[in-house]
Amino acid sequence: MSKIKDLLTKEYANAYDLTYKKSYSSPTIYDAKGDLSKRWYVYFSFRNPATNKLERQTPVYSGVNQFKTLKERKEAIKILAKAIETILENGYNPYDYSTSIDESKKYNITEAVTFALKLKENSLKENSYRDFRIRLKSFEKWLLANGFQNRYITTVTKKTAINFLNLVLETTSPKNRNNTRSILSMFFQSLEDNDIITDNFIKKINVLKSTPERNKTFSSEQENDILKYLLENDTTLLLFIQFISFNHLRPIEVIRLRIKDINIKDKLIYVRAKNKPVKTKIIPEILLKEIPSLDKFDSESLLFTPKGIGFEWTTNETDKRNYFGKRFKKVKDSLKLNKDYGLYSFRHTFITKLYKELVKESTPFEAKSKLMLITGHTTMTALEKYLRDIDAVLPDDYSKHIQ
Repeated sequence: MSKIKDLLTKEYANAYDLTYKKSYSSPTIYDAKGDLSKRWYVYFSFRNPATNKLERQTPVYSGVNQFKTLKERKEAIKILAKAIETILENGYNPYDYSTSIDESKKYNITEAVTFALKLKENSLKENSYRDFRIRLKSFEKWLLANGFQNRYITTVTKKTAINFLNLVLETTSPKNRNNTRSILSMFFQSLEDNDIITDNFIKKINVLKSTPERNKTFSSEQENDILKYLLENDTTLLLFIQFISFNHLRPIEVIRLRIKDINIKDKLIYVRAKNKPVKTKIIPEILLKEIPSLDKFDSESLLFTPKGIGFEWTTNETDKRNYFGKRFKKVKDSLKLNKDYGLYSFRHTFITKLYKELVKESTPFEAKSKLMLITGHTTMTALEKYLRDIDAVLPDDYSKHIQ
C-alpha cells in the first residue's frame, strides 16, 4: 500500500511540476456574453523570464469586431484563438524580441500571397515568375479550401505545408513536388525577410530523390528519316532544329533568338541563357550556309515564330517552347517515334557525335576540354556528368576479354 501511495505522490508531483513550468496559458475567448456592441478579444498569459510568473499579455483583437453578426463573430473569434494557440505551440515568445512579429504586418493568406507576388514580379524572369505565381496561387487556393479562410499566414505551419506537398506528390511526381517545395520556400523566405513571419520552416522539409527524364539520342536511321521529312514538309522547323544540332543550343535558347543576335558577317551568335549574361558563340560553317539572308528583317523581331522568320510573337516563353514541341510532335507521330524523343534529343545526338569524333584524335581530357568551349558547360564536372547521362561515352567492344 505504501508503495502505491509513494508512486501516486511522485506522479502527482511530476504532473504539478510540469503544469507549473508551462510557459503559457491556453488562449481564452472573451465574447462579452454575446453582446455585439462590445469588443471581443482573445487573451493569454505567458511566463515572464525575469519573474518566472505567468503574466497576462495584451488582448488580441485582430479585426474580429468588424464582423457584425453573431454567427460570423463567433467563428472569427474561434479561428483567432486557434491561430494564437498554434503560434504559441510553434515557439512564439512575447519576451523574445528577436523573434517577435511586426504587429503592423499581420497578413491573411491572400494578402501574404499578393505581397510576395508583387515583390517577385520585377525580380524574376518571365518564366520563373509565371511558375512562381501558378504554384503559389495553387497553394493559396488549397489553403482557403481547407479551413484557412479569414486566418493569418502565421497560422500556416510546417505540417500544413507537408500536407499540401504530399497531395502534389500523390497527383503528380517527386520532381513536381520538389519544384513546388522550392517555390514555397521562396514565398516564406520573402515573408521572413519582411518580418511577416518568424521562420521559413519550408527549409526544414526534405527534398525527395527524383530521377529526371531525359530524351534519347537518335539512331542514324531515325536522324535521316527526320531530315527527309522536314525537307519535304517543314523547312522552318528544320532550321530551328539545326540551331540545336549544329550550335548545340537548348530549345529555349533558340526560342529567345532575335534577328539582331545573328551576326552573319563575323560568324557570331549571341545567346541569352536563363539568369546569365549574354554569351557569344561562333556560328559553324555547317549552320551558316543554312541561314537565309536576314537583312530585310527588323533587328528586334524574333528569329523563329509560327509565321516563320522575323515576325513578332507576343506570348510567354513557356508557350513558345511548347508550340515548337507540339510542332515536332507531328514529325514524331508521322515517323512513329515515342515520347522518349524530343527536341532535346538533337542536342544530345550531335554532342555525342562531336565527342566521338574529337576523341579519335586526342585524349578524352583534351576532347572534353575542346567540347566545353562548344557546348557552353562551365565546368569539366558538369560536362562529364552530362556526357554520362546521355550515354555519350561507351566502351569499345570487350568481347575478346571474355572469350
